[in-house]
Amino acid sequence: MIITHIGGPTALIELDGWRLLTDPTFDPPGQRYHFGWGTSSVKLTGPAVAIDDLPPIDAVLLTHDHHGDNLDAAGRAMLSRATIVLTTVRGARRLGLRSARGLAAGDVTQLAAPGKPDLAVTATPARHGPPLSRPIVGDVIGFAVHRPGKRTVLLWVTGDTVLYRGLRRAAAEMDVDVALVHVGGVRFPISGPVRYTMTGRAAVELVAAVRPRVAVPVHYEGWSHFADGRAAVERALAAAPDDVRRRVCWLPIGTPQTV
Repeated sequence: MIITHIGGPTALIELDGWRLLTDPTFDPPGQRYHFGWGTSSVKLTGPAVAIDDLPPIDAVLLTHDHHGDNLDAAGRAMLSRATIVLTTVRGARRLGLRSARGLAAGDVTQLAAPGKPDLAVTATPARHGPPLSRPIVGDVIGFAVHRPGKRTVLLWVTGDTVLYRGLRRAAAEMDVDVALVHVGGVRFPISGPVRYTMTGRAAVELVAAVRPRVAVPVHYEGWSHFADGRAAVERALAAAPDDVRRRVCWLPIGTPQTV
């Protein structure tokens, strides 16, 4: 598997001839994005790979469509170039694309193309904030990519989520090879200490529970609302067992890496 971390939550995954793109964010830096209920964020850095430099994309794994740090204007414009767009049920309706497939946690869909091995994608649960926040923050899903009928998850994209019972339960049922772990410990002044994605400590706890062969942190840099950056994850890792630390792999932004 080759992964290019493009920035924020955006990564290009090349797997057995498939090209998968997660949460496309390709706007230039400097813009402010409003998320509703008095929350907003400024994009601090641009993508390390330009849209025009992307190879043809087979499928976009879009954890949610309604926040600009996971789908910005340029990212939205490029969705029509992808053969398939997987996202939430409500997100698929909002996008209005024939290529969009809406999934709820637990739903499974198949990816098939000539000359490529079939893949199955199972939507995994995510909660983008504290209990009872879903009506405010909206629906989010993660993605477990695996061979049809096989237990091993080749790639797990957690999506923007806190660490909660539903995520722990789903994680306990998976045998994960590579995990893209969304971190950042998102906070906004209006909601004080409330977090909307995993902190460094929560992410390390998840890695310790799942024990993927490789865990790749994403969604930790490039935006002003990321309160827990790489340093916070590193601090949590420093207190973790060696076995957990060895599983975490920081990818250089913009450079393809085999994992």
